[in-house]
Amino acid sequence: MTIPTPQSVFPRSADLPPVDTHFHVFPAHQSTPGARYTPAYAAPLQAWQTAAAAVGLRHGVLVQTSFMGTDNRLLLAQLAQHPDTLRGVAVVSPDASLPALQALHAQGVRGIRLNLAGQSHDMAPWAAASPLWDALLALGWHVELHTDRGALAPVLAALPQAVPVVVDHFGKPERASLHDAGIAAVLQRSRQAGAATVHVKLSAAYRLAPAMDATALAQLWLQELGPQALLWGSDWPCTNHEDSANYPALYAALAGWLGPENTETLEAIRCTTPWRLYWGIPQPA
Repeated sequence: MTIPTPQSVFPRSADLPPVDTHFHVFPAHQSTPGARYTPAYAAPLQAWQTAAAAVGLRHGVLVQTSFMGTDNRLLLAQLAQHPDTLRGVAVVSPDASLPALQALHAQGVRGIRLNLAGQSHDMAPWAAASPLWDALLALGWHVELHTDRGALAPVLAALPQAVPVVVDHFGKPERASLHDAGIAAVLQRSRQAGAATVHVKLSAAYRLAPAMDATALAQLWLQELGPQALLWGSDWPCTNHEDSANYPALYAALAGWLGPENTETLEAIRCTTPWRLYWGIPQPA
């Protein structure tokens, strides 16, 4: 079966532009019933484009917000207008079918988000969602996980081992240590399922525990997983942390954590790894 893909002109693998793998757009004063947050302001795509352009960035991965639930219409509308520069991560229900996901794939979606932060981490509905996981594997998609601090390990354990995973916001561990349950669970999954099936986003350090050293945590992930498993995202517009929405500072944070002299590592995380995951461009040999 051939999955339709939006038409794009791919750059050479040795000259891939950077990608913001985590940002949001949304209207003001809108959310789904029962949402834990309703924004008092709008975050339009043009505002992200303007902010990103200030650091020379045009490509991004638009991630569906928790408060819009499975209503992906705005996300899909933005992808339709910018098929060459945007990819998407949608939110779906556990009973989503392969034909439904194929339709999303044709519109530029490359994964689903399971956002459990601030709500129940009960995985029973998802643990039983075998058709959904089979559909993800057929499409080459991943599931993106956002959990509360220290709650990642049991969520990972409830997912089929073969399903590719992208862990949001450093994984939000309780400590930057190999003995942390969440970090240990990610590393174990990477060893057992294969390194290509596990990624961690270095994003939103302000969502970590107040005492957490983001630099130490970023360097731990780099040492244990390597740049081919790491992604950078701005988390723009930094909902509930809007005072951190300084885009140049968000972009520069990665070099601050890993060292500006590590140019090859920074290029891999900002460029080659996201292009491989979201656009299907293989990493250079």
